[in-house]
Amino acid sequence: MTHYQKLLRISTTGKSFHNITSKVEAIVAESGVKTGLCTLFLRHTSASLVIQENADPDVLTDLANFMAKLVPEGNYYIHDAEGPDDMPGHIRSVLTHTSEHIPINNGHLVLGTWQGIYVWEHRQRSHTRELVVHISA
Repeated sequence: MTHYQKLLRISTTGKSFHNITSKVEAIVAESGVKTGLCTLFLRHTSASLVIQENADPDVLTDLANFMAKLVPEGNYYIHDAEGPDDMPGHIRSVLTHTSEHIPINNGHLVLGTWQGIYVWEHRQRSHTRELVVHISA
């Protein structure tokens, strides 16, 4: 069995989605694996990894607005060590994902036509997030 692993650092700009599809595709190509599985693991508790619509940016805006209503910021939480967005960031991460598995076929990720891979930053300020990309064949 072949394994390939790489750490990808993503600089975020506060609450937002960061499309990392092309970066992950480049790592898949670099691995040389033609058929296998790409596992992504985000090493954080206040950001998420999501596969979502990549054609209409309104989808991402609606998701962010929905999440803000579902998990509001404010004086609702005991844990606020890093500010009022700290605990909401953790809750948002629990409601989404910190890992994804994507098949590889013919050396490419098997994503749907309108699917992209995003790091979803849940905190107000910028961070450098680490994503482990593990490829198995």
